[in-house]
Amino acid sequence: MINSDFSYWTEHPLIQKALITSGVIVVIFLIRLLLRKALNRSVKTNDNKYKARKALNLFSYLLIVLAILLIFNEQLGNIGIVVGVAGAGITFALQEPIMSVAGWLHILINSPISVGQRVKIGDVQGDIIDIGVLSTTIMEMGDWVDGDLFNGRIVSLSNSYVFKEPIHNYSGEYPFLWDEIIIPVRTECNYLLAQEKFQEVLEEICGSYAKASEMQWKLLANKFRVEEANVQPSIFLRFDENWISFTLRYIVDYKKRRSTKHQLYSRILQEVAKHPTEIKIATSSIEISHYPIQQ
Repeated sequence: MINSDFSYWTEHPLIQKALITSGVIVVIFLIRLLLRKALNRSVKTNDNKYKARKALNLFSYLLIVLAILLIFNEQLGNIGIVVGVAGAGITFALQEPIMSVAGWLHILINSPISVGQRVKIGDVQGDIIDIGVLSTTIMEMGDWVDGDLFNGRIVSLSNSYVFKEPIHNYSGEYPFLWDEIIIPVRTECNYLLAQEKFQEVLEEICGSYAKASEMQWKLLANKFRVEEANVQPSIFLRFDENWISFTLRYIVDYKKRRSTKHQLYSRILQEVAKHPTEIKIATSSIEISHYPIQQ
């Protein structure tokens, strides 16, 4: 009795095809594992390793789907009606995963973002470290950490964000940013000398970024309708009753905003120290002229 039952299950067409499918899947995964080990040994850079792994994973999944279609081709016609009836309910229940897959396809086709780019999506800012079929993984920046530095959190976002959230890309088509710092000096200072020294500091530290960004801006102008932009380091002066404010505007690599500000502040303080009588940093103070005495 037991042997007849076993023979029935092993000789049933669907069971046989299921066993063949399982064997094919195991073989595909074993081959993928061997190829991944070979790729890790032969490919040197992390970026190329990542791209090779993603391509290998996608190819293996496509092979599995193709194998299932070929093995169960006779049964597909019978299950077509069932799938059609259940399609509406499945679509409603799985609308978020379906939107995520659609978002992934949008990313693959239109490339609004890619791995390694620095973005802000909704309230999350950081570098993209992985783009999967259902989600995008970001190494987060900011929050309790000041400046463009990682805080250690890894955030996963459903790929449906491409249809719901604005995507701020810091490094896609133009990997440079404009940044500014404001330096207040006293009104009795030699403001012309201060402007000259501040301009020299800007040229020294940010001049190379301006030259590199000019070519990138030309490429951007060939793709989008953008006007000519002044990428050279510039200084703008503002005067009020308290002090003279110098706004230093400059181009910087998107990864070096904080370090560049550190260099600028350090060099400006050095220049101020060289001209202590002619350039003085302004500060605000409160003077109490009358303090009522309580009886």
